[in-house]
Amino acid sequence: MTSRVEPERPARHRHRRRAGRRRAVVGGLSAFALTGAAIVTSTMMSSSASAATTWPTANGSEAVSATIPVSGTRDGGMKRYYGSGDLAGDGQEEGQDPIFRLADGATLKNVIIGKPGADGIHCQGSCNLQNVWWEDVGEDAATFRGGNSATYTVYGGGAKKAADKVFQHNGGGKLVVSKFAAQDFKTLYRSCGNCSTQYKRTSIFNTIEVTAPGSRLVGINTNYGDTAALRGITIIGDSGKKIVPCQKYIGNNTGAEPPTNGSGPDGTHCNYTTSDLTYQ
Repeated sequence: MTSRVEPERPARHRHRRRAGRRRAVVGGLSAFALTGAAIVTSTMMSSSASAATTWPTANGSEAVSATIPVSGTRDGGMKRYYGSGDLAGDGQEEGQDPIFRLADGATLKNVIIGKPGADGIHCQGSCNLQNVWWEDVGEDAATFRGGNSATYTVYGGGAKKAADKVFQHNGGGKLVVSKFAAQDFKTLYRSCGNCSTQYKRTSIFNTIEVTAPGSRLVGINTNYGDTAALRGITIIGDSGKKIVPCQKYIGNNTGAEPPTNGSGPDGTHCNYTTSDLTYQ
C-alpha cells in the first residue's frame, strides 16, 4: 500500500515551533566551510563541509518571489537565493512556502540560501542536496516529505542561525547527512512529532560539525521505531556538554505536543557511543 504523504501546508500537524527568533550573532565561522579556491561550479561537489575554514562567498544574488520547482538536476553555481514578496518570511510561522521545491529524484547543488530564507527546501520524494548552504535559516532549512521508500541525501554544505530546526522529516524513508556544518541552532534534525500521518524514520549523520549554541542534534520518536546513527560528530564550544546528542520522544498523530522519552545511546533508537563524539 502506498503511504500518504503529509499535505503541503499542514499548519497544525508539524511539531510546534517556539515563537520568535533568536538574534544572537555568533562570532567566528565554521571550520567545515569552503575555501575560496573551491567555490567553483562543477558537475561534482565543489567542496565538502570538512575541508576548510570559511563559508562560501556568493557568486551573485537572486530574489525569489515564488517557489522554484526543481526536477532532474539544478546547479546554482554558488548563487545566493533569498525570499521576496510572499517568500519574505524568516520567522517560525507555520505553513510558509519554500524557496525550492524538489520533485521525486531531483538534485539541487551549489546553492546558497540567504535571508529571508522562507521554508528553505522541500523534497517531495527522494532527493539529493549537494553543497547547499543556509546563511540564516527561516522556518526550516529543508523538509523531507516522501513516502516510506524515499531516500534523502545531504552532502556537504552547512546552516547557520536556525531558531528551531535545520532538517524537518515529515514523510517516511531514510535521511543520510554527511560532511555538514551547523552553528547557532536549536535542533539539527527532528522526526515529526505530531504529523497526522506518521512513519518509522531512519536517519544517519556522518562527519558532522556543530558549533554552539545549540540544544539537540537529533530528535526521534521511539514509539514509531525511529532510529538515528551518529558517527564522527565534532561539537565546538560546548564545554558543559549541554547539547543533547539524541533526544527521544513519544510521537502522535493528533497534533499534540509530544512528550520526551529519555535521551542518550540505547543501541536501538539512538545509535552511537561516546567515541563518536568529539568536543573542542
